[in-house]
Formats: sequence, C-alpha cells, structure tokens
Amino acid sequence: MSEAPASVEFGRFRILPHRREVLADGRPIELGGRAFDVLLTLIEANGAVVDKDELIRRVWPGRIIEEGNLRAQIRALRAALGDPDLVRTVAGRGYQFTSVVIWRSGRGQASAEHGVTAPTPAVAPRLSIVVLPFISLSNDPEQQYFADGITEDLTTDLSRLAGYSIISRNTAFTYRNRPSDTKQIGRELGVRYVLEGSVQRSGSQVRVSAQLIDAETDAHLWADRLDRQAGDLFVLQNEITSQIAVALHAELVGVAAARPSVKPDALDYVLRARALYLGNVPTRHNYAEQIALYERALALDPGSETVQSFLAWQLAARVLDQMTVSAAVDLARAETLADRALKVFPTTALAHYSKAQVLRVQQRFEEAISEYETVLALNRNWVHAIATLGYCKFITGSIEEAIPAQERAIRLSPRDPTIWQYYYWIGQVHLLQSRIDEAILWFEKARSANPEHSLPHAYLASAYGLKSDSGRAAAELALARQLASDDRYSSITRLRTVAPFGVPKIRALFEATYIVGLRKAGVAEDRVPWRP
Repeated sequence: MSEAPASVEFGRFRILPHRREVLADGRPIELGGRAFDVLLTLIEANGAVVDKDELIRRVWPGRIIEEGNLRAQIRALRAALGDPDLVRTVAGRGYQFTSVVIWRSGRGQASAEHGVTAPTPAVAPRLSIVVLPFISLSNDPEQQYFADGITEDLTTDLSRLAGYSIISRNTAFTYRNRPSDTKQIGRELGVRYVLEGSVQRSGSQVRVSAQLIDAETDAHLWADRLDRQAGDLFVLQNEITSQIAVALHAELVGVAAARPSVKPDALDYVLRARALYLGNVPTRHNYAEQIALYERALALDPGSETVQSFLAWQLAARVLDQMTVSAAVDLARAETLADRALKVFPTTALAHYSKAQVLRVQQRFEEAISEYETVLALNRNWVHAIATLGYCKFITGSIEEAIPAQERAIRLSPRDPTIWQYYYWIGQVHLLQSRIDEAILWFEKARSANPEHSLPHAYLASAYGLKSDSGRAAAELALARQLASDDRYSSITRLRTVAPFGVPKIRALFEATYIVGLRKAGVAEDRVPWRP
C-alpha cells in the first residue's frame, strides 16, 4: 500500500489502525492488543490462509510462544467479534479471515478509488453480499425514509446470519444515485451477490420489489415482490424486511451450495447440508445426508463451533422428528457438541438454538424457552425459533401463545419446508380445545406438506376417532405406526411414557381429547395405570 489506511471496514465493524481500536456499529468493543494484532495480520493476508508459525512470528516478534497462546487470542478475537466464521480454522494449516474488507484513506473514500492497492480476496467469499440502497419510485420524502429503512434493516438482518460477509450500510450507501453496474460493484467490493430493490406507494398500497444478482455473471438469481397495506410504516418495514431476509437466505445458501468445487472444504459441506435442510421436508434419508455432510465438515475442521452447532441441531432434530434408530446416541452427541459450542461462543444465535433443540428433546421446556428467546434476541428472523418458542410456551401452559407464533412463522416463510410443523401445532391447539373440524383441516394440511411424518397421521387418527369415523381413524393410525421410529402407538401407556404432554393443565386437555380419540381409533389401553 502507498499509504496507511485511516480505517478498515468489514460487515458492521470498523478498525481504526492508528488508534488500535475496533468499532461495532460505531461503538468500541473490548479487544486486547495481541488479538488486535492477530486480526490485522489476518486481514492483511488478502483472504489467504496464514500459517500458525507465521502468525506467531508477526504478533510476537523475536519471542518463543506456545501455540496455545495463539489459540487463546483466536478465541478472544472470535468472542469479541461475535461471529466465529469471520476467523476460520483451516485444519493442519492455520487461520483465514473470511469477510469482505474495505480499506479507506484519510479522506474517507475507498482506497481503490484513489489508486491505492486495496487488499481484497482474489475470490469473493461464498456468502458475500451488498444490499444496495432501495430506490423510491416517488418524490415523497416519507417513502424515501421507508426505502432507506428497508435497506438498513436487510443489511442488519443478513449480518446476523452465520457465515455471511455483508458490506456495511455506510459503504453500500455510497452507491446511491450511481449507475448500477453489478459486475463493477462486485469487483470493487469483493462480493459475489448484489441485492437491489425498489419501493412504490399508491394510495394505501405499498409495493416492495427485490432482486438478487450474481455479481460475477450479472445473472438474475431470484426476485420477489410484496404488496401490503400501508398502515403503520414502521411495523410494515419490519414485516417486509423479515420476509425478504428469510427468503433470500434460503436462496443464497442454495445458490452457493450448487457452485462446483473441485476440492470441497468444510464450508462447502456445511452449505450443501444447509441447502438440503432449507429445500426439503425432513425425511430419514434427508437427515442421514445432512448429518453425513456435517460429519465430513467436522473431520476437516474439528474446532469449528459453527459445524458443531449445526451437527448438534440436526442430531437433535432427527430425534424430535422420530426419524432415528439411535435416539439415545444422537441425543448424547448433540448435547456434547451443543455445550461445547455454547461454552466457546455464548453470543451466537446458532449455538443457543442448538442447545434449545437439545433441551426440547429432553422435555426441559422452560430452559428451552430461555434459549429460544436468546436466539430471537440475536436474530429476530429465525423462523423455526419463533414457531418452536410458541410451542414450548403452549406445552408449559400458555396455550394462547401457540397459534399466533405459528401464524407469524407462516407469514415470514410461506414456502418453508418445515411449514408442516406449524400447521400441525395449530391443529394440535384446536384439537385440545375441542374444535375438531378445524383441527382436521390443519392436520390434513400438515399431512399434505409432509406425508412421511407420523405426527399428522396420529393426530388425524385421534380427530377422526372423536368424530366416530372409524375407517379413516384406523387408516391414519396404521400409517402413524408405520412411520414412527418406535412403538409409541402400540398402547396408551407406552405413548404416555414418551410423548410430551406438558404441565398438568395441558396434560389434562390431551387426556380429554387426543388420548380419547386414539382409544376410539384402536389404540389399546395398558394394564399399568397413569395419573396426570
């Protein structure tokens, strides 16, 4: 470089080298001097892997330091940044900084614009994106504020997702009113994807359009358009940005996973597993594929808290979905992995979500509620956390919170492959409150969305039993027994030992509806008495 940079930007962070200070959203964060030196050394490597010995030589010049000291500084750095994926461990080699970096001169402009060599990776990170300022299609200042708010919220929402490299809002807004040359923007910012959009208001109607563009090929990968009633613009802004962020995340992971890779690394395997999860309903085969991919990622990067968390999540989910032949083994491994990840990175939504899933398998619902709430405090758009938090509150006695949570999840992710579960939970509430016809409608929707899961069939068997439709009840019960991973539908007593029926007042509702319906469907009683 021909001049020292005045600042370095990546995501929501800004480094002031002359002050040896790191800002997050404009506020200083605590970072020790050695961790600061490690960070700058990794950034200056232009996306290349830095050998451990080279890092030690640069950060502790002239001193003999054990590798454990370096690992301690890496842990401190990751904890301070709150995103383990920014500093990636490359097994057997060293460490790599993965985010897109913007170097700025003393005049506040990107150094590349002044002929200064900007150290940017030769290949943009796989999930790197800039959200360009949304365009207002009118001269109404209020609409422009609304458009800017959507841009800022989308940038923030995407920055909360594990593995993403997001260009900061300040940098993105330098492209306002400039010709939209996607390839040039991609080269200047070192990103693979560009998101652009517009806002148009006509009377009480607001239309927001967004499109995702491949910055390398200029190909349009995805587009969406949302029409809403104006109402409270702040509430509307939150709803629109959340829905776009959820849909965009699924699309980006799918696109990134589909890119060919001659020699896949841990991130390749994680992306492939995530694409399987985001694009398919859960099945035994799908779970087996995902878990195998995470195992391969973990073999390549055994210290990755991200891989550990994802693997723990899916192992626990396989148990919850009754699609495992080794529930105890899966749960024990999931708990170990989740605890390890959460201990090292207690500020990541992914680690808390994995722990919440484990707690839900263990039917420790109050503790799970706390973990899901932490997830949503860190990432408000985690759709399954929204839905599952509603379920956990229902099973612990707050039945009135269940349906609104599922309805919100459905609004945010109307094409979600796990939407069957949201339908099923709504049907469950209707059944327990003796609204049998409404329950059947929701259970049928759940069955249509995922015919390979036993739960919709079991609850339909109960509902049809309550309506004295013995033929349909028997048919659904047979399917539930066939699809379940254990013998829970062999008797009422057996079901009571394995299924979560919640606190006494909720358990009493299950007894008065679900259990009665299953008896009528043909599930035998057992000699062992059971009392709520």
